[in-house]
Amino acid sequence: MLGQPHIGPFRTGPAKRLDLLTSKQTDERQGMTESSAITPEQVEHLASLSRIAMGEDELKSLAGDLSTILSNVARVNEVAGDDVPATSHPIALSNVLRPDVVGETLTSEQALASAPASADDKFLVPQILGEE
Repeated sequence: MLGQPHIGPFRTGPAKRLDLLTSKQTDERQGMTESSAITPEQVEHLASLSRIAMGEDELKSLAGDLSTILSNVARVNEVAGDDVPATSHPIALSNVLRPDVVGETLTSEQALASAPASADDKFLVPQILGEE
């Protein structure tokens, strides 16, 4: 059915260890290339843990996408040093406030003078929800 999640069968048994290593670590330990840091088998294992059924094409495509993401994160980790503080926003957030100044205000009569309809010092508007 279109729009419905695909839920795969629940698998029992001991959980496999899933090593999600950066490309560099994967290269050193397993001799893999940067583009194959995540294997379709690892994606299949994650999918089974999440109970999501995936086809072979989806597993291969997602493995490539996840490998690219991990590669990019690894590059950021290489650049980010201990002297770079963690940030939650790239620009400092601060409100620019001015002091409140009391000025002249309109009276109820002045505010309602150009209204098409009013009653009890309130604007009257057409009903839109069919409720009172």
